[in-house]
Amino acid sequence: MMRQHTQLGGWVLALVVAAAFAMLGRWQLDRMHEKEALLLQASHVRLHPQALDSALGRPQTLQWVTGSVELQAQQVLLDNQMREGRAGVRIYQPARSAGGQWLLVDLGWWPLPPDRQLPTLLPITGRHEVRGLLAPPPSSGLLLGPALSVTAQPSTWLATRLDTAAIASTLGRRDISSQVLRLDPALPLGYARDLEILPNTLPPARHLAYAVQWFGLSLAVLATAAILQWRRRREGRQARTAAP
Repeated sequence: MMRQHTQLGGWVLALVVAAAFAMLGRWQLDRMHEKEALLLQASHVRLHPQALDSALGRPQTLQWVTGSVELQAQQVLLDNQMREGRAGVRIYQPARSAGGQWLLVDLGWWPLPPDRQLPTLLPITGRHEVRGLLAPPPSSGLLLGPALSVTAQPSTWLATRLDTAAIASTLGRRDISSQVLRLDPALPLGYARDLEILPNTLPPARHLAYAVQWFGLSLAVLATAAILQWRRRREGRQARTAAP
């Protein structure tokens, strides 16, 4: 009887572990499909440009917009941003659209030296005609620690993630949009930048590879449990046969 309970417990544990691995595989597949859809949408948005204020009024995943903004003398430096193999920060400034709506503008990337000394950059101010991609903020990853910390430079904050709610509260712009404007790299305004849709994150192919690994581990757990069960039964039969 004890042997049967042990075998049952082993199968229950194997099924739980296999199910957990399968769930992780399914999550990776979902992330792959989400990013593939995002890339597909990005390839078509330039064909249907929108007015900035109208686009802010009906937020979607990605929109190509044109309009004018008035940049404010405040800066948010998003840390741990890679470009061409170098570490740096991405510079954001709050701006007010012609229609009076607030949003963050991605002005581009700036490299950090080996000692990670933050750059001293004067904020870009004034009204500018702009165009670019209105998009969700970069993926946050693990939510560890505060989103923002003060720096030695006036009106400048260092961000570990682009938490628009925390930024809105810190900057005193509680009505700021949850989307950011990524400027067209062809504009002379700002710093080095591109419109890479999945910067500093895994591409769909990598999610697929991880999904295959998790599903493989799930199958391996079940196969191992089945082999162990078969061996126990074979040993039991041999023991009964050898008994006088």
